[in-house]
Amino acid sequence: MQRGQWTVGSESMRMVELGHPWIIADAYTKRWPPGKSGDVVELTDEKGRFLATALLDPAERVIARVLARERMRLDHTWLSKRLQSAIQLRNIHADLGETSAYRLVNGEGDGLPGFTVDRYGDYLMVQLYSSAWRPHLETVTQILQGLLAPVGIYEKSRPQKTRELEAVSESKSYGRLLVGTPAPHPLQVKENGLNFLVSLDRGLNTGLFLDQRKNRRDLLARAKGRRVLNLFSYTAAFSVAAAAAGASKVTSVDVSSTYTEWGRANFGANRLNPKRHEFIVGDCLGVLLELARRGESYDIIIMDPPSFSTTATSRFTTRGGTAELVAAALPVLQAGGLLITSSNHQKVDVADYLKELRRGALQAGNELRVISLAGQPEDFPYPVTFPEGRYLKYAVCVKIAE
Repeated sequence: MQRGQWTVGSESMRMVELGHPWIIADAYTKRWPPGKSGDVVELTDEKGRFLATALLDPAERVIARVLARERMRLDHTWLSKRLQSAIQLRNIHADLGETSAYRLVNGEGDGLPGFTVDRYGDYLMVQLYSSAWRPHLETVTQILQGLLAPVGIYEKSRPQKTRELEAVSESKSYGRLLVGTPAPHPLQVKENGLNFLVSLDRGLNTGLFLDQRKNRRDLLARAKGRRVLNLFSYTAAFSVAAAAAGASKVTSVDVSSTYTEWGRANFGANRLNPKRHEFIVGDCLGVLLELARRGESYDIIIMDPPSFSTTATSRFTTRGGTAELVAAALPVLQAGGLLITSSNHQKVDVADYLKELRRGALQAGNELRVISLAGQPEDFPYPVTFPEGRYLKYAVCVKIAE
């Protein structure tokens, strides 16, 4: 424990007392004594009253993350209890039937703000969203080995400017083996009884977004006999679910040829013939306009874009870009068909996201009715005191006949 005066202002004090785990850098934190990333400090109000124990990250906007509202030591015993509690939550509450890839530790949602742990079969993946956990990584790794005995534990770094890097990160290695035996490349895991290929070392992401597991299961019940268009298909996980459910044809669109080939491989991993379906490499907005020109139509359209992306011809952001996509998609959606849209943009809440869908529908001259609104599954918990943790929005809408 570092000694010093780590005083917070009235606004930060109020947020701590309400249970929010972040201290944002401000005029008060500028007066804090020098400290290193990973230092454990005691936060006090202006009268010197103890508020919480926090983990320091002095170079970041989130300058400290609250570990507990009482005095404590960040040691093997404390970490073991928090990690065991996270594992127990999944064992009790998460529906993981026929699934070997899921989240074990969800940062703030498990009282461990700033890092996550994902399970991929016999391997674990640790991701640090704060450098404050770097000095404690060896202890975390030792505890995970003792609790779960994985074949190997990887760390995948989260560099700054991830939005800009994603476009050029497909083959670059951001993962490293911390302990154990290297994973095969690709590694095959199971979700909802389907097989998916993931990479624990290359790229910023592994190739499978685990927070969409329940939403892909929902699609399994909707896609039989339907013509499905999957935009921003990435490695085609939603496409695989649709095809496995018996969709008559699935068209997958992504700007990346690398991810498109990965998607074809995911079809093959499930003994689904990719030649019976369609894969298009291109900008999704441009492809939609071309499909409309050709008179194509679909029963289900899925769009799960990144929060931010840039191509040679267009730039997409969730805030403002969703409406344009919806307006372009509705002309190729059958009346009575389903428009399924998703966003993981933390700063866009549900109400604002629905306004984007409304703007797009009005622009296209159509009516959309929401029949289902979902978020992340049980292995992605978040405190009620931390609205930023409820980031995933997944809307299933019906296009009403005119």
